Amino acid sequence: MNIAETSLRSLGDMPVGVSLKSQYYQLVLEHAPSIAFFEIHAENYMVDGGAHHRFLEAIVEKYPLSLHGVGMSLGSAEGISSEHIKRFRDLVERYNPTLVSEHLAWSVEGGHYLNDLLPFPLNQESLDIVIDNVNTVQDALGRQILVENPSSYMAFNSSDIPEVEFLSRMAGATGCGLLFDVNNVFVSGRNMGWSPEEYIDSVDVDLIGEVHLAGHLVKDVDGVELRIDDHGSAISDDVWALYERLIKRSGDKATLIEWDNNVPDFDVLQGEANKAYNIMTDQNQNKLKASA
Repeated sequence: MNIAETSLRSLGDMPVGVSLKSQYYQLVLEHAPSIAFFEIHAENYMVDGGAHHRFLEAIVEKYPLSLHGVGMSLGSAEGISSEHIKRFRDLVERYNPTLVSEHLAWSVEGGHYLNDLLPFPLNQESLDIVIDNVNTVQDALGRQILVENPSSYMAFNSSDIPEVEFLSRMAGATGCGLLFDVNNVFVSGRNMGWSPEEYIDSVDVDLIGEVHLAGHLVKDVDGVELRIDDHGSAISDDVWALYERLIKRSGDKATLIEWDNNVPDFDVLQGEANKAYNIMTDQNQNKLKASA
């Protein structure tokens, strides 16, 4: 059984979750909203105690958890920090999350954290580095992780492996899965001038263990439209269309609504989660009609 099938069985009939923010703690515990799972950023919980942990301990008694890392620096040529892995592993052991993930990015140089998810060229040298780093993390955790496709704003002359191929070869060499961010596909495609639809149609959906959906910012930079993956608004119609295209190919996938900036009332996230659920439901009904 692959990770996608395992996570779906663990998450039940509505495999749609939302980002867990501190302003939602009390509401979640008091009202038990109809959400399949919650996702947290690991680095926000890398302390031994405190209020965040007290609330999270109570919430994971009621809901499955997705643990999403933002600072492992899988693309770092200097390898992975043993201290960061230890703190990450401590969280995994403490909460036993259903899903564990990280970004395809680098953020560490000479032991200094740069507080950003930085890109790198997609070539054989960087692929070898990522494979080594993913293996290091999975060996330390004793479990499979999901790796998220990046949002792109620039191209490297030394990139000679298409992103979908890079992800597939990484997964094939390490046994990791994919955290497939549909908004990142749209943002990157529009910024870089390639087709998000072709990307959706070419990715190996069997590798996908979780899907991310989020909003993005559109800015005018010297007359050029730039899309920025800022997780600060509702999901755009274009991204919903890509998600529907993906689900039509893949079937149900554990799906997370990300909203990290300008965080709204919980009802707004619930509404976005319901949209994702309705898309999956509609696709299932269409398949039943087609097979009847």
